[in-house]
Amino acid sequence: MRVLTTANPSRVATAVLLLLLPAVALAQSDAHHMDASKTAGPRSQAQVAFDAMKTLAGEWEGPVKADLPAEMKPKAGDAIKPLHVTMRVTSRGNTITHEFQEAGTLLDAAKYDHPVTMLYVDGDSLNLVHYCDAGNRPHMTGKISPDGKTLEFDFVDLSGSNTHGHMHHAVFTMIDADHHVEEWTYMAPNDTPIHARFDLHRVSGSIAGAGGTQ
Repeated sequence: MRVLTTANPSRVATAVLLLLLPAVALAQSDAHHMDASKTAGPRSQAQVAFDAMKTLAGEWEGPVKADLPAEMKPKAGDAIKPLHVTMRVTSRGNTITHEFQEAGTLLDAAKYDHPVTMLYVDGDSLNLVHYCDAGNRPHMTGKISPDGKTLEFDFVDLSGSNTHGHMHHAVFTMIDADHHVEEWTYMAPNDTPIHARFDLHRVSGSIAGAGGTQ
């Protein structure tokens, strides 16, 4: 029977320390947040808006209407397909991820459009960064309406090329817990705005849809 040599005590201690540090840091962070919640003052408008957006977490699907220019309109007999939207609260509650693509299609970013939008609070601003299929990243900031039902995002700046245009404006309107409307404005390279309206209802199933087809 082979006898195992005794490990270097200092190396063992280092390995254990590396394993424990993340857990200790998270525990301290949780304790800090609990203490802060007891003494926190009124929420900023950005946080109020962000918390309102969190209520939209889930799966959504619905028809799309768009004022497309003539050269972009579907061919006769075709129609703009419904969209499936997924919204998730991530990063321990600090970020909201918004994804959409044509309903009933497979989750294949190489074959289907699949833009991703990230929302987060930075200071007194509710920020939106849209990772567009056009290859750029427009940045917007949002405000909530006095009645708390509408969040409107205005363009701030753009990272990446504007060769194919960019997303320029977004509005989220909450109808009820299971129904909301999204309005997105895309600015074409010739500065022509293209408006799209998504009328979304809660559904079960992933963004790809249970009956996705290739």
